[in-house]
Amino acid sequence: MNTQNPAVMRATRILDALSSVCILLASICLVVLLITFGWLVFGRYVLNVTPTWVEQLALVLVCYITFLGAASGIHHNTHLGVTMFRDMSPKPLRYGLHILGDVIIMLLGAAMCWYSFELAQFGWTTLLPMLDVPESVRSFSSVICGGAMFVFAGARLILQFFEPGHGYDLLEQGQN
Repeated sequence: MNTQNPAVMRATRILDALSSVCILLASICLVVLLITFGWLVFGRYVLNVTPTWVEQLALVLVCYITFLGAASGIHHNTHLGVTMFRDMSPKPLRYGLHILGDVIIMLLGAAMCWYSFELAQFGWTTLLPMLDVPESVRSFSSVICGGAMFVFAGARLILQFFEPGHGYDLLEQGQN
């Protein structure tokens, strides 16, 4: 995006950095997942001792990989969406539907963050089997994702006031 507004440029860099952190953490979790499954296979077939904690850790890691990747997808407009009607609409209506979509994503992200945080509070005293960490460790992945969804979609809406079309220009290329 070519912009001359320094506030928009700074906000975009911050959001890009936050998205990069999400991808980095998801990537680290993926590497840890691969290493632990390598240990599982080695332990099971070479040492003849199956490390049972690997499966529980894998469940936690998959939650973080999925939710962090989904949050970054909101920022990069690569999240799953049904856009057929929006894409068929005239350009002014399409722009409004983009904004409506961001409002919905922002509200869903806020609800996800809020209710996942309540779930995390509820599960703080329950330990995950074989890992001996609170069940809330798994729930915090959805708290982070909901918060990031709220921030990414909300920031895109706010940036519309400074630069109309911000974040939607890549989606509009080649369409009337």
